[in-house]
Amino acid sequence: MMNIVLFEPEIPPNTGNIMRLAANTGFKLHLIRPLGFELDDKQLRRAGLDYREWADVNTYGNYEEFIISFEFNDLYAFTTRAQKTYSEAAFRPGDALLFGPESRGLPAEILNSLSSDNKLRIPMAPASRSLNLSNTVSIAVYEAWRQQGFGR
Repeated sequence: MMNIVLFEPEIPPNTGNIMRLAANTGFKLHLIRPLGFELDDKQLRRAGLDYREWADVNTYGNYEEFIISFEFNDLYAFTTRAQKTYSEAAFRPGDALLFGPESRGLPAEILNSLSSDNKLRIPMAPASRSLNLSNTVSIAVYEAWRQQGFGR
């Protein structure tokens, strides 16, 4: 099983979409507080539909709590500032895919704590700023899942 980690997500519909994605792919979803919404938010429920009950969702008070309390193989941080693309990574079961908040991305202290091999980007056209968070997570999840044979 693989893991999606959202660091301080801000927009309920994005998290709802990602929750639905996790439920449909068998990935675990980890949410690191503070969240920009409550987990019972109407927009979150609307985007996630009834998938909240099917998704394996864990919450953590902060990043340090996540690092201390959750065991994973490799932690891959997604950032527009990475040199390595997501398709160059060799994902394994137990890996965690880390994504930052919609308005600012992952903080420098988290990115600086990881090797360059564990920082990944999704290619975009020149002068593009960023993709929507739920789209980025979907691209990464399906590549990681593809490498695992789609759970076959």
